[in-house]
Amino acid sequence: MLPGIQQFDLSGKSAVVTGGSKGLGLAMAAGLASAGADVMLVSRHAEEADAAAKSVAEEFGRRAIGYAADVADADAVTAMVAEANAQLGKIDILINNAGINIRGPIDELTYEEFRRVQAINVDGVWLCCRAVVPQMKQAGGGRIINLCSTLGLVGLANRTPYASSKGAVAQMTRALALELAPLNINVNAICPGPFLTEMNVPIAETEEGKRFIVGATALERWGRLEEIQGAAIFLASDAASYMVGSMLVVDGGWTAR
Repeated sequence: MLPGIQQFDLSGKSAVVTGGSKGLGLAMAAGLASAGADVMLVSRHAEEADAAAKSVAEEFGRRAIGYAADVADADAVTAMVAEANAQLGKIDILINNAGINIRGPIDELTYEEFRRVQAINVDGVWLCCRAVVPQMKQAGGGRIINLCSTLGLVGLANRTPYASSKGAVAQMTRALALELAPLNINVNAICPGPFLTEMNVPIAETEEGKRFIVGATALERWGRLEEIQGAAIFLASDAASYMVGSMLVVDGGWTAR
């Protein structure tokens, strides 16, 4: 018989989720824990990471630890991976979710703002991937899930920093997937559409938010945080063993139009 639903079981697996203290990161960490994984939730703010980890541990009965790190800092990322290995024993799954968004017309943005978005959204992903690959190679495999965006696939006005960064993440995912596939390390991306995270609260009630974002989705609403969990569990599990270099779009039909 084929394994069926058992393929989604993450028991015995350990995961690191950056940007894991809130929003989509916390939702995905909770999803992995609900499927049996132990998790490290990473945030730049230690208190937020610890509180989020405590809530996950209490809810799902899995080992969950908080850790403070800036993913744009190479030394901090190295220390993060070392701590995850020390606390969890290994890293089977890495979800690169940490990211920021700075909006505005290009002539009203500073170069420093543009570079800050790239440092976290692009450099941070690359640094975290580089840090976990040696251990995953030694272990004989692993799963890397990068949070891209629908704005890594299509454009939107006044989003040059964010769209540039997510386009880079999409191509990084494809290139790294080809590099690591022979080593049984599957690299894929999730491309969320308009989820009502803290990042999007500032535009939720604006004309742009209502017309050009929510109004453009087939479901005509913002995504709920729990609606990202299935994609994360799937790509982290054996059920996605034949998926490499994929962009898994979860956007309520936004890019279908």
